[in-house]
Amino acid sequence: MPKRAPATDDTVPPVSDPADEVVTAVLTASRLLVSVSARSLAAVEETLTLPQFRMLVVLESRGAMNISRLGEHLDVIPSTAMRMVDRLAAAGMLDRAPNPGNRREILITLTSTGRSTVRQATERRRTEIARIVAAMPRSQRAGLVKALQTFTDAGGEPLAHRNAGVDVGW
Repeated sequence: MPKRAPATDDTVPPVSDPADEVVTAVLTASRLLVSVSARSLAAVEETLTLPQFRMLVVLESRGAMNISRLGEHLDVIPSTAMRMVDRLAAAGMLDRAPNPGNRREILITLTSTGRSTVRQATERRRTEIARIVAAMPRSQRAGLVKALQTFTDAGGEPLAHRNAGVDVGW
């Protein structure tokens, strides 16, 4: 007679790892934030992809840089970064110019159109995030701020600039 597998008790919750709980919570929150970002971006510039927008944000927050450094920040190979730069330059959002300190190196910078796109999409995103935060219990907000600051510091992301006239309503 074949042996049967032992019965399992589905009423006993699995032992959970606190680090895994954090990862699950962050993954879930990231789905929400990607959705907010996609909607905010589509409202400003519907032809721009999230990776292209990320390139604009990297340049806005870190300043002009060469293609290799830009690729490192985006975790893409230089040829992929160059194709993105080509598309964004054709759309009038990026400029390329020789580095004054090393004329063999080309620096990538935002144009006023690129800067405006980042500002407008960020303002829309800030407004939608403020709406979500306003729905949270006030007692939970300070803990969220501290946790997110620690998280972004660990990931090496610079602090987002607060836009004039856009308030989170705390």
